[in-house]
Amino acid sequence: MIQDVETKQLQVNADDRGHLVEVFREDWDMYDPDPAMTYYSMTYPGITRAWHKHNRGQVDHFVCPKGRIKVGIYDDREDSPTQGELNTFIIGEHAQKAIRIPGDCWHGFKAIGDEPAFLINFPTNLYDYEDPDEERLPPDTDKIPLDWDEEPSG
Repeated sequence: MIQDVETKQLQVNADDRGHLVEVFREDWDMYDPDPAMTYYSMTYPGITRAWHKHNRGQVDHFVCPKGRIKVGIYDDREDSPTQGELNTFIIGEHAQKAIRIPGDCWHGFKAIGDEPAFLINFPTNLYDYEDPDEERLPPDTDKIPLDWDEEPSG
C-alpha cells in the first residue's frame, strides 16, 4: 500500500427497509486532518476522471455509495518510500469502503459497470475557485502505469 493511503471497510446495516452506511465519523482515524467540505459527483458509465493531484496539503477521502468505480492512486513523491507504486481499488455499493488519498499523489477514478456512479469526497481543503489546487494529466498518460480498462488483480 502506498504510504499515507488507507482504506476502511464500511459497515452496511441492512434490514427489510433497505440499508444504512456510515461514511464519516469524527472518531475514525483516517479522517485526519479534518475534512473542510463535502461534495458528491455523478459520473456516467465508462467515463474516467483522472489524473490530478494537489500541491497544498489536501487529503481526499473517497466513498462510492451508488454504482462502482475503479480508483487509481500513483505515488511519484520524491521523498516517499513507496515512490513509483500504484494502488487500485474497486469500490461501490457491492464493496463499501472509504479510501484516504494523500493529495500529493496522482489520483482519479473510472465509473465501471452499466449505471452511473456517485462519488462522495471529504477533502481537507476548501475548493478555491479563483486559484484551484489541481495539477492535471490525461487518463492515458505514459507517466502512470495504469490501464483503466484492465481488470484488477487480487
